Amino acid sequence: MEPGGRYTLAERNQWETDEQWELISGIAYAMSPAPRLKHQRLLGRIFTRLSILLEGKPCEPFIAPVDLYPFPDAQDDRADTVVQPDLMIVCDPTQCREAGVFGAPAWVLEILSATTAWKDQTDKKQLYQECGVTEYWILNPDNLDLIIYRREGDRFGPPTGANLADPVQLTVLPEITLAAEPAHEAR
Repeated sequence: MEPGGRYTLAERNQWETDEQWELISGIAYAMSPAPRLKHQRLLGRIFTRLSILLEGKPCEPFIAPVDLYPFPDAQDDRADTVVQPDLMIVCDPTQCREAGVFGAPAWVLEILSATTAWKDQTDKKQLYQECGVTEYWILNPDNLDLIIYRREGDRFGPPTGANLADPVQLTVLPEITLAAEPAHEAR
């Protein structure tokens, strides 16, 4: 396996490695190095809040690493796309299987890091738009700035900005607002 090489899911599943790999249209992306502590603390707080708010409701949050197979053909040996969003909300329980989530989640959050920022803002944005994600948030952990994409018909509408220091409402679940304090620096 080589970063940037082209592979199918069947090939990826044969790799004997402890590393995590994503495939987007067959292109391999290594998921290392691991995210920084600031990223993980922020992600953990948001996941915990969502878990509490969604308790007993049909929607369920999932935190990385969970494989997302965004297209229905994921069982086909020629399928070539699997990603691991930082956080996603799935509202259709039939999408959840032992191997991961199959089909577009309702909401996806990616927290930027130096190694993934370009991919999150380009390739993953395009992928999430194509597969039918309703709402996609990109979060800068340093200043809590958000770029929010919401579905308008078959595409994302123009991005809107927000800051997670203030409450921000999820469009897919209007009863839920999220806010976060800046993550503590590594000690």
